[in-house]
This record gives sequence, structure tokens and C-alpha cells, in this order.
Amino acid sequence: MPATTTTTIARRDADLAPRLRFAITRTARRMRQEAGSDLGPSQTAALATIERHGPLSPSELAQRERIKRPTATRILGHLESAGLVERVRDPDDGRASILSVTGEGRSLLRRMRARKTAYLAHQISALEPDEVAALERAADVLERMLDRS
Repeated sequence: MPATTTTTIARRDADLAPRLRFAITRTARRMRQEAGSDLGPSQTAALATIERHGPLSPSELAQRERIKRPTATRILGHLESAGLVERVRDPDDGRASILSVTGEGRSLLRRMRARKTAYLAHQISALEPDEVAALERAADVLERMLDRS
């Protein structure tokens, strides 16, 4: 590939990256606002991770969320006090605990997801068919990008 073409592609990618970052960040923030929960982003992510991969130990949660153990402990304290997760003694190691999402936690996640989906569906319904098709293609690309990371 000629140097000018490589430079043009690199410049295009460098211009696209901040636009995507901004759009994704703002969309994620707006969906959190629409979710109607008092949970912060880290608490919501931890609760969803426990639901998806649990039961988990606090160390496993920290590893999956890529956070330090003390941070996981603080997040879990909040989720526990809110009745969204429960902690039971690990049957294999009496000194350790295992975390599970409570019924209330599952219900909260369902409500939050439904509200976020409704927000996006409403926004999509106002688009032109070619714009919806572009979003379908973009969703495919973003999913592939996530699978690689």
C-alpha cells in the first residue's frame, strides 16, 4: 500500500476514534440516566457481572471487572446493604464467601435494561430506514470489536 494511502487511513482512523468515543460515552451516559436507578456505573456493572457469571467470589468479581479487590469490596458493601446481592460462606473454604444476585437485584436489572432498551427503541423509531440499516451494520462492527478485546 502506498505511503500516502496508509497515511490517509491512519488520519481517518485518528479522526474517527474520538468521534466514536464521544458518541458511545454520551449514549452510555444517557442510557444510565434513563435506567432510573441510584446505582452508579461500577455498581451496575458489578451487579450485572454477578448475575451473568455468578455465583462469584469477591476476588473473581474484581478480576472480571478489572478492578482492585478493595474497590470490589466497597461496591459489594453497597450492593449488599441495598439487598441486591447476598453473600454466603464458600462451602469449599469457610474463610471465603460467594456472592449471588438476589431476586430484588434481578428485578432491578430487568427494569433498568427494559428502560434502556425502550429509550434506544424510541430513538431508533425516529430514524430513516437507511440510518437504521447503518446502525445495524455499526452494531455488528462494534460487537466484533468487543469480541476481540
